[in-house]
Amino acid sequence: MKNDFKIRPYARLLTMLGEQLIKNERIALAELAKNSYDADANWVKISFLNFGKNMEVDDDSVILIEDDGSGMTLETIKNQWLSPATPSKKISKKTLDTTEKGRKIQGEKGIGRFAVLKLGKKVIITTRPIDSKIEHVINFDFSQYDDDFLSENNKQKEIYLDDLSIEVESRPAAVIIPKTRKISGALIEQGTSGTRIEISGIKGTWTPNKVRDVFRDLTRLQSIFDGASGNLVVHPQTSFQVSIEVNGDDQDFSENYVERLHTLLTESSVFQIEDGQYNQPKKLFSFKLNGIPQILHLADSDITALRVFRDHFGTAGEELKRRSTECGSFNFGFYVFDFSASAEAKYSLDKDDKNLIKDHRIYLYRDGIRVYPYGEPDDDWLRIDAYRGTISAGQFLSNDQVVGYVNISEKGNPGLKDKTNREGLIETGNPTDDFICLLQTFLAFVRSKPYAQYRAGIVEKNAINIFKEEQVKTDFEVIKESIKDNKKAVALLEKAEKNYKAERQFLVQRAETTEDLAGVGLSVETASHDITSIMNKALQKMDSIIRVGNGKAKVNFEKMMEDLASVRGMLGFIDSQLRDIQLLFRSAKQRRREIRVSDILEKVAKIYEQTISKANIEYEVEVIGGPLVAKTTDAVLLQLLLNLFDNAVFWLDASDIETKRIKVQLDGRESILIFSDNGPGIRKDDAPYIFEPFYSGKGEEGRGLGLYIAKQLLERHDYSIELADLKNQKILSGANFVISFVREKS
Repeated sequence: MKNDFKIRPYARLLTMLGEQLIKNERIALAELAKNSYDADANWVKISFLNFGKNMEVDDDSVILIEDDGSGMTLETIKNQWLSPATPSKKISKKTLDTTEKGRKIQGEKGIGRFAVLKLGKKVIITTRPIDSKIEHVINFDFSQYDDDFLSENNKQKEIYLDDLSIEVESRPAAVIIPKTRKISGALIEQGTSGTRIEISGIKGTWTPNKVRDVFRDLTRLQSIFDGASGNLVVHPQTSFQVSIEVNGDDQDFSENYVERLHTLLTESSVFQIEDGQYNQPKKLFSFKLNGIPQILHLADSDITALRVFRDHFGTAGEELKRRSTECGSFNFGFYVFDFSASAEAKYSLDKDDKNLIKDHRIYLYRDGIRVYPYGEPDDDWLRIDAYRGTISAGQFLSNDQVVGYVNISEKGNPGLKDKTNREGLIETGNPTDDFICLLQTFLAFVRSKPYAQYRAGIVEKNAINIFKEEQVKTDFEVIKESIKDNKKAVALLEKAEKNYKAERQFLVQRAETTEDLAGVGLSVETASHDITSIMNKALQKMDSIIRVGNGKAKVNFEKMMEDLASVRGMLGFIDSQLRDIQLLFRSAKQRRREIRVSDILEKVAKIYEQTISKANIEYEVEVIGGPLVAKTTDAVLLQLLLNLFDNAVFWLDASDIETKRIKVQLDGRESILIFSDNGPGIRKDDAPYIFEPFYSGKGEEGRGLGLYIAKQLLERHDYSIELADLKNQKILSGANFVISFVREKS
């Protein structure tokens, strides 16, 4: 026996579409305002009537939403407004996706109108279409039902959606008629079309702050950034005005924040990233950095080195060799601030400035209309705060210090879809994931390069001012001169100066010891990668031998001996590596001695042997003249070479190069070692900073200490490391480091 059954939804579906699906009253009102926008309204007015002084709700409280849009015909009411999930807007978008005023149609799911049920139980809608003398009144009165539509007049019963009847009355226009209206304090003439929604039986609670937040949301519904130039609009010439009244009083929330924000963005931001675009076909970012045009390809090593990029697109962007990004092209603009106490004077911000900036994050706009809740102070849609908490706070700009926008469109970004609950974008797989990753990557690049260079410059200036200019010493002399007639004070000052010099000497020694220990730690971490890998393989092999020995099957002793020999070889490798690494731990006790640099180079090359082989890197050593000898310690050379190998392998691995090479030239005649690779090399704008502490081109993968510590250790032995600047010192096309073992004359 075969039966055909119809799907018959319960009336509580309305609760799910309205009260449960819409997060809060602010989003509900934003949805209704979007309907006014789609109706080509010039304005929307929201009135809170009969509320208490502090927005207390009573039985007479009413929320009134009015606009002068195109209104609805009786046919629209019957076939669209009263039909949940109507596809009318979605279908119309395929042929015409704009209104008569040229606005991009926003809604398409056909459920936004049920946001009214989030606000109250009784709704009366009066609407008058264009060129009609008739207005229609729709009466939603669900006050006899409980909140979940499980009972009627306190009697439990099954209530289906088609059990609900909505009264619609058509009558000569009496409410939507020409008259003078007050909108945001200005008097304007009401036209002959529009919609009025009166909501009573108010749900939830209201406060003055919540009303202010509603106003803020609605005034930010349209982009405050100019769609053409991408710059901030000081006085947006919007064709859609928002007005809010409470108990008849116009609510002026002094929304002059745009002018204040504009001043901060143009005068106090460290970096202004404008006219930004991600070009999907070309796989590149183009933008202006403080007015200077820039182009950044996804294959650029500054991008492929970033962990956030590698985690999604693979090492050297391998995933993008098989496919393109799927989010589509988009536009963007960002303004980056320095919240630190050490910010340069022209970028310094007071408390009010910081609070205003924190109130604006990175907004997402689709066809000029904001995607909620992106841009809210407590929203982390780009997962920046999550990365700062789990990876490294220092490798990402905080949400608080960046204001900006991203522009997408329905036509250009079809894979980026809004969630039904209006809580951002649907996790659609590659389109959304690619989109988020590209933005994270770009912001990580800004932090790791231009912003890091800016911060390094501040640190360097401060250090120069204090130490190179001997500022403290000068201060002592000035004080001595001013108190020279007071012998007791002079004696006390001289004692303080003596103590200062002793303490300074102690701190310098302590800093050098700390650098030694940090260098040892970094070197051990670098050298331990292969040891850990081999150890895991040895353990797996031993586990296999143990399982065979414990089994009931006949043991193949020949195979077991082969496995044991393999384990023996692995342990021998580990023993050899650890013996070499032990030299690092004795660095403080080692005396300087004449060392053949090639001996230490062989040890480090052996440590990296498997890594180099796995990465298909060709390794070559060239010896010129006699042996290169340096009077130093094993530990200094080990730390130096471990760091150089680690950097070269990292950048070669992050690069899409067919033949990868490392070449080391040992010149005994000139007492010089040149370490070179054919990776992406050192950019000109990075060159002044690579030996500075905490500056790393590796993004979150690096600490920015390796080259700094190597340089410090060499300088203590009167040796030096620099980037090659002479043509004959540049062996390969990438990074070329010149280490001179000729004693610097003091």
